[in-house]
Amino acid sequence: MPCVRRKGEVMSYIKCEGLALGYEGVSVARDISFEVNEGDYLCILGENGAGKSTLMKTLLGLNPLMGGKITFGEGLERYGIGWLPQQTFVQRDFPASVWEIVLSGTLPKCRGRAFFGAAEKQLAAENLKRMDIWELRRKCYRNLSGGQQQKVLLARALCASSRLLVLDEPVTGLDPKATAEFYQLLKTLNEEGLTIIMVSHDIHAAVRYASHVLHIEREQSFFGTAEEYAQSDFWKEIGGAIK
Repeated sequence: MPCVRRKGEVMSYIKCEGLALGYEGVSVARDISFEVNEGDYLCILGENGAGKSTLMKTLLGLNPLMGGKITFGEGLERYGIGWLPQQTFVQRDFPASVWEIVLSGTLPKCRGRAFFGAAEKQLAAENLKRMDIWELRRKCYRNLSGGQQQKVLLARALCASSRLLVLDEPVTGLDPKATAEFYQLLKTLNEEGLTIIMVSHDIHAAVRYASHVLHIEREQSFFGTAEEYAQSDFWKEIGGAIK
Protein backbone atom coordinates (compact mmCIF):
# COMPACT_ATOMS: atom_id res chain seq x y z
CA MET A 1 0.00 0.00 0.00
CA PRO A 2 1.45 3.41 -0.91
CA CYS A 3 2.37 5.81 1.87
CA VAL A 4 -0.28 8.50 2.35
CA ARG A 5 1.07 11.85 3.48
CA ARG A 6 -1.05 13.69 6.03
CA LYS A 7 -1.99 17.30 5.36
CA GLY A 8 0.59 19.62 6.91
CA GLU A 9 3.05 16.79 7.50
CA VAL A 10 6.69 17.67 6.78
CA MET A 11 8.47 15.23 4.50
CA SER A 12 11.93 13.95 5.39
CA TYR A 13 14.22 14.34 2.38
CA ILE A 14 17.53 12.99 3.68
CA LYS A 15 18.42 11.21 6.92
CA CYS A 16 22.08 10.47 7.70
CA GLU A 17 23.08 8.23 10.59
CA GLY A 18 26.63 7.73 11.85
CA LEU A 19 28.31 8.59 8.56
CA ALA A 20 32.00 7.88 8.00
CA LEU A 21 33.39 9.98 5.16
CA GLY A 22 36.57 9.81 3.13
CA TYR A 23 38.13 9.31 -0.28
CA GLU A 24 40.63 6.83 -1.68
CA GLY A 25 40.41 4.90 1.58
CA VAL A 26 41.43 7.89 3.73
CA SER A 27 38.95 8.81 6.48
CA VAL A 28 38.25 12.53 6.97
CA ALA A 29 35.18 12.55 9.27
CA ARG A 30 33.15 10.11 11.39
CA ASP A 31 29.93 9.84 13.40
CA ILE A 32 28.03 12.48 11.43
CA SER A 33 24.26 12.38 11.86
CA PHE A 34 21.66 14.86 10.65
CA GLU A 35 18.33 15.13 8.88
CA VAL A 36 17.05 17.43 6.15
CA ASN A 37 13.31 17.95 5.91
CA GLU A 38 11.20 19.64 3.28
CA GLY A 39 11.61 23.42 3.48
CA ASP A 40 14.84 23.34 5.51
CA TYR A 41 17.84 25.53 4.81
CA LEU A 42 20.85 23.62 6.13
CA CYS A 43 24.26 25.30 6.21
CA ILE A 44 27.29 23.00 6.59
CA LEU A 45 30.29 24.58 8.29
CA GLY A 46 33.78 23.45 9.28
CA GLU A 47 37.45 24.07 8.73
CA ASN A 48 39.22 23.18 5.49
CA GLY A 49 39.68 19.43 5.29
CA ALA A 50 36.88 18.72 7.76
CA GLY A 51 34.91 16.80 5.12
CA LYS A 52 32.27 19.30 3.99
CA SER A 53 32.74 18.83 0.24
CA THR A 54 33.30 15.10 0.75
CA LEU A 55 29.90 14.93 2.46
CA MET A 56 28.22 16.68 -0.46
CA LYS A 57 29.80 14.35 -3.00
CA THR A 58 28.83 11.34 -0.88
CA LEU A 59 25.20 12.48 -0.71
CA LEU A 60 25.21 12.85 -4.50
CA GLY A 61 26.73 9.41 -5.05
CA LEU A 62 29.98 10.87 -6.42
CA ASN A 63 31.99 9.53 -3.48
CA PRO A 64 31.61 6.10 -1.78
CA LEU A 65 30.19 5.99 1.74
CA MET A 66 32.74 4.51 4.15
CA GLY A 67 30.24 3.78 6.89
CA GLY A 68 26.83 4.66 8.30
CA LYS A 69 23.52 5.00 6.52
CA ILE A 70 21.90 7.52 4.16
CA THR A 71 18.14 7.31 3.66
CA PHE A 72 16.37 9.35 0.98
CA GLY A 73 12.76 10.36 1.36
CA GLU A 74 9.97 8.98 -0.77
CA GLY A 75 10.28 10.08 -4.39
CA LEU A 76 13.66 11.79 -3.92
CA GLU A 77 16.46 10.39 -6.05
CA ARG A 78 20.07 11.53 -6.35
CA TYR A 79 19.65 12.43 -10.03
CA GLY A 80 16.74 14.68 -9.06
CA ILE A 81 18.84 16.90 -6.77
CA GLY A 82 19.94 20.29 -8.09
CA TRP A 83 23.73 20.55 -7.71
CA LEU A 84 25.86 23.69 -7.81
CA PRO A 85 29.53 22.67 -7.24
CA GLN A 86 32.53 24.86 -6.56
CA GLN A 87 33.75 26.45 -9.77
CA THR A 88 37.27 25.98 -11.05
CA PHE A 89 39.08 28.49 -13.28
CA VAL A 90 38.54 26.18 -16.27
CA GLN A 91 34.80 26.01 -15.61
CA ARG A 92 34.54 29.81 -15.34
CA ASP A 93 36.11 30.01 -18.81
CA PHE A 94 33.69 27.49 -20.36
CA PRO A 95 32.90 28.55 -23.98
CA ALA A 96 29.16 27.88 -24.12
CA SER A 97 26.13 30.12 -24.25
CA VAL A 98 24.05 30.82 -21.17
CA TRP A 99 21.10 29.09 -22.84
CA GLU A 100 23.10 25.92 -23.51
CA ILE A 101 24.32 25.70 -19.92
CA VAL A 102 20.91 26.23 -18.33
CA LEU A 103 19.20 23.84 -20.75
CA SER A 104 21.74 21.12 -19.86
CA GLY A 105 20.21 21.06 -16.38
CA THR A 106 17.11 19.40 -17.84
CA LEU A 107 19.05 16.34 -19.06
CA PRO A 108 17.72 14.05 -16.27
CA LYS A 109 14.21 14.81 -17.51
CA CYS A 110 15.00 13.72 -21.08
CA ARG A 111 15.04 10.07 -19.88
CA GLY A 112 17.30 8.71 -22.59
CA ARG A 113 16.13 11.00 -25.38
CA ALA A 114 18.94 12.42 -27.51
CA PHE A 115 17.24 15.81 -27.81
CA PHE A 116 15.58 18.48 -25.68
CA GLY A 117 11.83 18.70 -26.07
CA ALA A 118 9.46 21.63 -25.69
CA ALA A 119 8.96 20.92 -21.98
CA GLU A 120 12.70 21.09 -21.26
CA LYS A 121 13.10 24.31 -23.25
CA GLN A 122 10.16 25.88 -21.44
CA LEU A 123 11.62 24.91 -18.06
CA ALA A 124 15.00 26.44 -18.99
CA ALA A 125 13.29 29.65 -20.11
CA GLU A 126 11.26 29.84 -16.89
CA ASN A 127 14.36 29.53 -14.70
CA LEU A 128 16.31 32.06 -16.74
CA LYS A 129 13.49 34.52 -16.15
CA ARG A 130 13.22 33.48 -12.50
CA MET A 131 16.91 34.39 -12.02
CA ASP A 132 16.37 37.62 -13.99
CA ILE A 133 18.98 36.67 -16.61
CA TRP A 134 16.74 36.02 -19.62
CA GLU A 135 18.41 38.83 -21.54
CA LEU A 136 21.78 37.05 -21.10
CA ARG A 137 20.67 33.80 -22.75
CA ARG A 138 22.64 34.33 -25.98
CA LYS A 139 25.80 35.59 -24.28
CA CYS A 140 28.89 33.45 -23.79
CA TYR A 141 29.16 32.18 -20.23
CA ARG A 142 32.89 32.97 -20.01
CA ASN A 143 32.19 36.69 -20.60
CA LEU A 144 29.85 37.11 -17.63
CA SER A 145 30.68 38.53 -14.21
CA GLY A 146 31.08 36.13 -11.28
CA GLY A 147 27.65 37.00 -9.92
CA GLN A 148 26.02 36.46 -13.30
CA GLN A 149 27.77 33.11 -13.72
CA GLN A 150 26.45 31.91 -10.37
CA LYS A 151 22.93 32.90 -11.36
CA VAL A 152 23.33 30.88 -14.55
CA LEU A 153 24.49 27.83 -12.60
CA LEU A 154 21.65 28.31 -10.12
CA ALA A 155 19.14 28.40 -12.99
CA ARG A 156 20.72 25.20 -14.32
CA ALA A 157 20.42 23.51 -10.92
CA LEU A 158 16.78 24.57 -10.63
CA CYS A 159 16.11 22.88 -13.98
CA ALA A 160 17.32 19.63 -12.41
CA SER A 161 15.17 19.94 -9.30
CA SER A 162 12.49 22.20 -7.88
CA ARG A 163 12.63 20.40 -4.51
CA LEU A 164 16.21 20.19 -3.21
CA LEU A 165 19.26 22.28 -4.07
CA VAL A 166 22.82 21.45 -2.94
CA LEU A 167 25.49 24.16 -3.17
CA ASP A 168 29.21 23.93 -2.41
CA GLU A 169 30.79 27.30 -1.47
CA PRO A 170 28.58 29.22 -3.94
CA VAL A 171 29.86 32.72 -3.08
CA THR A 172 33.58 31.97 -3.37
CA GLY A 173 35.25 34.68 -5.47
CA LEU A 174 32.23 36.98 -5.50
CA ASP A 175 32.50 40.60 -4.41
CA PRO A 176 30.52 41.72 -1.32
CA LYS A 177 27.62 43.14 -3.34
CA ALA A 178 27.23 39.99 -5.47
CA THR A 179 27.57 37.84 -2.34
CA ALA A 180 24.77 39.71 -0.54
CA GLU A 181 22.53 39.47 -3.63
CA PHE A 182 23.17 35.73 -3.96
CA TYR A 183 22.38 35.08 -0.28
CA GLN A 184 19.15 37.06 -0.64
CA LEU A 185 18.24 35.08 -3.75
CA LEU A 186 18.71 31.79 -1.88
CA LYS A 187 16.62 33.11 1.01
CA THR A 188 13.80 33.97 -1.39
CA LEU A 189 13.95 30.54 -3.04
CA ASN A 190 13.82 28.87 0.37
CA GLU A 191 10.82 30.98 1.39
CA GLU A 192 9.13 29.84 -1.82
CA GLY A 193 9.51 26.22 -0.71
CA LEU A 194 12.87 25.11 -2.07
CA THR A 195 14.94 23.02 0.36
CA ILE A 196 18.60 24.07 0.47
CA ILE A 197 21.84 22.44 1.63
CA MET A 198 24.81 24.79 1.41
CA VAL A 199 28.48 24.32 2.30
CA SER A 200 30.00 27.57 3.50
CA HIS A 201 32.80 29.19 5.50
CA ASP A 202 30.53 32.11 6.37
CA ILE A 203 29.28 31.30 9.87
CA HIS A 204 27.51 34.65 10.23
CA ALA A 205 25.51 34.04 7.04
CA ALA A 206 24.63 30.59 8.39
CA VAL A 207 23.10 32.04 11.55
CA ARG A 208 21.37 34.82 9.60
CA TYR A 209 19.86 32.82 6.74
CA ALA A 210 19.83 29.10 7.55
CA SER A 211 17.21 27.23 9.54
CA HIS A 212 19.70 24.53 10.61
CA VAL A 213 23.47 24.19 10.94
CA LEU A 214 25.78 21.19 10.68
CA HIS A 215 29.26 22.06 11.95
CA ILE A 216 31.73 19.27 11.18
CA GLU A 217 34.85 18.72 13.30
CA ARG A 218 37.15 15.71 13.48
CA GLU A 219 36.44 14.99 17.13
CA GLN A 220 32.90 16.29 17.56
CA SER A 221 30.23 17.76 15.30
CA PHE A 222 27.15 19.87 15.91
CA PHE A 223 23.70 19.61 14.35
CA GLY A 224 20.73 21.72 15.33
CA THR A 225 18.79 24.86 14.54
CA ALA A 226 20.58 28.10 13.72
CA GLU A 227 19.32 29.52 17.02
CA GLU A 228 20.81 26.58 18.94
CA TYR A 229 24.08 26.97 17.04
CA ALA A 230 24.29 30.65 18.02
CA GLN A 231 24.19 29.54 21.65
CA SER A 232 26.65 26.68 21.27
CA ASP A 233 30.32 26.42 22.21
CA PHE A 234 31.13 26.22 18.49
CA TRP A 235 29.78 29.73 18.00
CA LYS A 236 31.33 31.07 21.21
CA GLU A 237 34.78 29.79 20.23
CA ILE A 238 34.67 30.79 16.55
CA GLY A 239 31.76 33.04 15.67
CA GLY A 240 31.92 35.19 18.75
CA ALA A 241 35.56 35.95 18.06
CA ILE A 242 34.86 37.33 14.58
CA LYS A 243 33.60 40.89 14.32
